[in-house]
Amino acid sequence: MRVGKKPKDPRKVVRKLMKAGKVKKKCCRSKPRCKKCPVLALKKAKEDLAA
Repeated sequence: MRVGKKPKDPRKVVRKLMKAGKVKKKCCRSKPRCKKCPVLALKKAKEDLAA
């Protein structure tokens, strides 16, 4: 078991959130800032891994 190891790929992070139901599979583009948007989740994951 990998304890404390973080994935380096932000796409893997977003994919895991999709399977958990936290993020939608496609961007709906109907709301400018949807809380479950995969595009914004990917952007946030990139920022988190860069820091």
